[in-house]
Amino acid sequence: MVNITEKSSSLRIAIATATVSVSKIETIEAIEQRKVPKGDIFEFARAAGLLGVKKTSDLIPDCHPLPIEYTAITYAIEGLNVIITVEVHTIYKTGVEVEAMHGASITALTMYDMLKPIDKGVEISSIKLLKKSGGKSDFKNKQFPNLKAAVVVCSDSITAGLAEDASGKIIVAKLEAMGIETLDYMVVADDFNTIQEKVKSLSAAGRDLVIFTGGTGLSPKDVTPEAIEPLIDRKIDGIMETARSYGQERMPYAMLSRGVAGFVGETLVLTFPGAKKAAEEYMAALFPQVLHVFNVNKGQKH
Repeated sequence: MVNITEKSSSLRIAIATATVSVSKIETIEAIEQRKVPKGDIFEFARAAGLLGVKKTSDLIPDCHPLPIEYTAITYAIEGLNVIITVEVHTIYKTGVEVEAMHGASITALTMYDMLKPIDKGVEISSIKLLKKSGGKSDFKNKQFPNLKAAVVVCSDSITAGLAEDASGKIIVAKLEAMGIETLDYMVVADDFNTIQEKVKSLSAAGRDLVIFTGGTGLSPKDVTPEAIEPLIDRKIDGIMETARSYGQERMPYAMLSRGVAGFVGETLVLTFPGAKKAAEEYMAALFPQVLHVFNVNKGQKH
């Protein structure tokens, strides 16, 4: 199975359809009048479809078991066709497209089985996904090429040449993958005044996004939050709450990070831990959805 541990849970919705076609109008009349010998075809097929949705991971080897939180199965008759629509919701790390299509398939097969004694010309066709939403795929067509970014690594050891940066380079690479160019990449010491000066100068230079990595822990020399927080005009607690919650689900010490986030003037400033793995997790937890803040900041709804 595909590894989905890096994904975040979100509301995911899928809608699928299938078509059951009959060969004569008498079959449609029997369906509508609930006169099919095997029983009420709509209710039997709906029950089977619900089971089909729930049992998808039991039958499709690479599908992950997931919590099904809502399923609706509806029908529409168009001429000699019965159009089945299955809508499935979950709040989880992966989508429910296959579950919706599997539910539509099982619903259609049940209808076929119930109708074949009275109509030898029944056919199933057009099992397909109509719509899906949720997760990072909602952002895949959104690019932010006009954002100007900077990445600042706070580390005495890297400044002194005793270690090499990994977290900053990871952040730069992740931003580049989203089409965001990092105009400034630099390493500074864990020094209160130096960090503050970098915040002020980068904001004054018109950088839209500045990410500091390092100095957010509990070591006596970790001063990044103390330096940056007094400069923040509008603090956004939810950003760091989300990142810490994401990290805490994956390792027990993420709660000890003291990172802060918010706007300094028109510049969004984020503070990440200095460890490479933690920086990767913060990027996975926050991007690209955090970039919506730039639309909100400009008064746009979407």
